[in-house]
Amino acid sequence: MRALVIVGALLMLALVFIVVALVRDTQADQKLAGGCQKGEIPANAELPDNKDVKINVYNGTQTQGLAEIVGTDFANRKFQVLKKTNDPQHKKIDAVAVLRFGPKGLGSAQLLRAYFLDEATPEFDRNRKDAVVDVVIGNKFQQLATTTEVNQAVAALGAPSLPPGTCMSNGKS
Repeated sequence: MRALVIVGALLMLALVFIVVALVRDTQADQKLAGGCQKGEIPANAELPDNKDVKINVYNGTQTQGLAEIVGTDFANRKFQVLKKTNDPQHKKIDAVAVLRFGPKGLGSAQLLRAYFLDEATPEFDRNRKDAVVDVVIGNKFQQLATTTEVNQAVAALGAPSLPPGTCMSNGKS
């Protein structure tokens, strides 16, 4: 009987200790703040599903209709394609592709890099407010990667690196 009382008292003591530890946990507050310093902008580095990625597909080449073709290919892969037209910046791209994005589009841009087998040039715009990624197709583009190639590229790329002046957000915005 004495042993049951002692074990019961120890269990109660352990329970009180756990509750106090959870209440006083300071790490929960740090997660909410995202660990941002003054002047840093929260960036969403979470890799989304294709269906949650909004993109504009722009043609940065002389080839007519390329944005329409590539945009349709992305739409067939469940991306939300908002625009398919020539590059509004009127730049001719001498690369596979350029990905233009802001802090909210960091994770989406990382996923899109996999579709170009990490041969797309990222262009981060700290002042961009939306999560849309502009995909500008360049002269060296041939085709999007296959599903297997994308899966391998996502694994090889890993988590995106935070651009200078940004910090990790919780992904909710």
